[in-house]
Amino acid sequence: MKRKIAILRGINVGGKRKILMADLKDLCETLGLEDVRSYIQSGNLIFTSDKINSELEENLEKAIADKFGFDVPVIVRSAEELQNSIDKNPFFDEDTDIDRLHLTFLKEKPTKENLETTLTYNYEPDKFKIDGKDVFIFCTGKYHQSKLTNDFFEKKLKKRATTRNWKTVLKLYEFVSFPFSGPV
Repeated sequence: MKRKIAILRGINVGGKRKILMADLKDLCETLGLEDVRSYIQSGNLIFTSDKINSELEENLEKAIADKFGFDVPVIVRSAEELQNSIDKNPFFDEDTDIDRLHLTFLKEKPTKENLETTLTYNYEPDKFKIDGKDVFIFCTGKYHQSKLTNDFFEKKLKKRATTRNWKTVLKLYEFVSFPFSGPV
């Protein structure tokens, strides 16, 4: 069994598409996921499963739609994939203010054409780098003030995505990589 994370897009934001984490955890357990934990209310799950990521994504999306009545994109990554993403961040080093860093997780790799088109955009001083299914973002100000939003990348790359700040990425890696100690 492998430790994995599932990140859900757009739940419990601004009082819309509300899902209680306890209900989400119960739903995951009915799908056969084990050691299910949640982290903060924005749809971050940590669990154990041998199923492949795409199957887990599809099963979770369908189960959420059936139970809660709305479409919620789900992106699953293994502990190894998350570690790889952390290692590849071109903006992350010991001197970086991690409050400036964000990671947009893409459901699939973008096409070459959409990738090339997106790379023509320049919103300096904010920066981004796309590597596979990851979009690394460095914002000089607040993320919500940047043009490098989740919606921007979804529209330009034509792939579903969800974004997390770097503190959340590191915390998710901590949870997925080390044994649980107490409730989360």
